[in-house]
Amino acid sequence: MKINQIYVNLPVKDVQKTREFWTTLGFSIDEQFSDDKAVCVVMKEDHIYTMFLKEEFFQTFTNRPFAKGDTTQVLLAIGVDSREEVDWIVKTAIENGGSQYSEPMDHGWMYQSAFADLNGHQWEVMHADLSKLPTE
Repeated sequence: MKINQIYVNLPVKDVQKTREFWTTLGFSIDEQFSDDKAVCVVMKEDHIYTMFLKEEFFQTFTNRPFAKGDTTQVLLAIGVDSREEVDWIVKTAIENGGSQYSEPMDHGWMYQSAFADLNGHQWEVMHADLSKLPTE
């Protein structure tokens, strides 16, 4: 089996503020799946999307309580093309209402940093150079 797309669904308090936050980070919106209850952020065209759903709307998809942003249920990790892009995304997220929850880490072959978005969802941003991956 091969998966051809992934949609990550996350609850948010304010759809419009969430839209502004992610477009400021340089992501586009799939308007076909966006309205006043949801915004669909394109993480990788034709493959990866994050659906940010207004909390009340999110709750219609599950009969279980969801994390309210003060607990960690999932860490989301995204890979980018350079160390500079890692730093830019985290810096821009923090400047636009997000927060940094850990210091950058340089493992030689992988560099990572992290931020929490407006709703407390934690995003690990990393750049890996597999040619420098230790073999032993």
